[in-house]
Amino acid sequence: MRIFLVLICSLALASLALSAEEGKGKKKEEPKKKAAPAGQVSQPGGKGAGRPTGAGKPEKVGKATGAGKPEKVGKATGAGKPEKVGKATGASKPEKVGKATGAGKPAVAGGAAATKVKPQHFNLANKPKPEVAPAVTFQQNRRIEGAQNWQGSSYTVFRNYRSEWHDRNWWGSHYNRVVFVLGGWYYWNAGWWYPAWGYDPGAYYPYDGPIYGYHNLPPDQVIANVQAALQQQGYYRGEVDGLLGPLTRAAVADYQRDRGLYITSAIDRPTLSSLGLT
Repeated sequence: MRIFLVLICSLALASLALSAEEGKGKKKEEPKKKAAPAGQVSQPGGKGAGRPTGAGKPEKVGKATGAGKPEKVGKATGAGKPEKVGKATGASKPEKVGKATGAGKPAVAGGAAATKVKPQHFNLANKPKPEVAPAVTFQQNRRIEGAQNWQGSSYTVFRNYRSEWHDRNWWGSHYNRVVFVLGGWYYWNAGWWYPAWGYDPGAYYPYDGPIYGYHNLPPDQVIANVQAALQQQGYYRGEVDGLLGPLTRAAVADYQRDRGLYITSAIDRPTLSSLGLT
């Protein structure tokens, strides 16, 4: 009987000890379950709140901090692309500016002349050359074609010009200066030379119209200086003969066209100024 009681007591003590151990185990598990929310707090904006053990994974945290992707930020700063900025500043293109300033055509606007050229005296054969510059036929009251479109005081004489036929006495009584050059007679009036049609009925005139005079030069010397100036610039390839024939007039027209002047094909003041002769 005594042995039986001892066994019962031993079993009871063992049960109590086992219960005590189980109670301790439950108390240890409770802090672990409470610690899980703390792990969730340390994972800002993270997914999988139900997986507390994964919250502390440092490699994911590193990935999260890498969301800024500094290499892309560097690419963004490169968006300025300095080389393109340099290209943009080059858009002003100084050579075009220079071209834009030439668009004003100073030869037209203000008659701005080139470098001044001293007048020369040429030894000219004082005779007609109809094979080079054919004589024109007189037409009473003939007007210069297209002159009505040439604006400005420098072209007034061209707009007003009319061919006139008078005898020697009439020309001599109306004009103080009448000269004979290259087979024809020319009278001087207010800075211009004109053909004196009828002064000598057999006179030779390769051109019928005004010729601007300068430095007190006779008309043939004026024409010769223009021919020489056009030769130097590659416009005239003929002989310097003082005749305002087709070849010389064509060279004058080409020069006037390139300089933006009225194409008179004649010796006018703006053309002489542009050539540097006045």
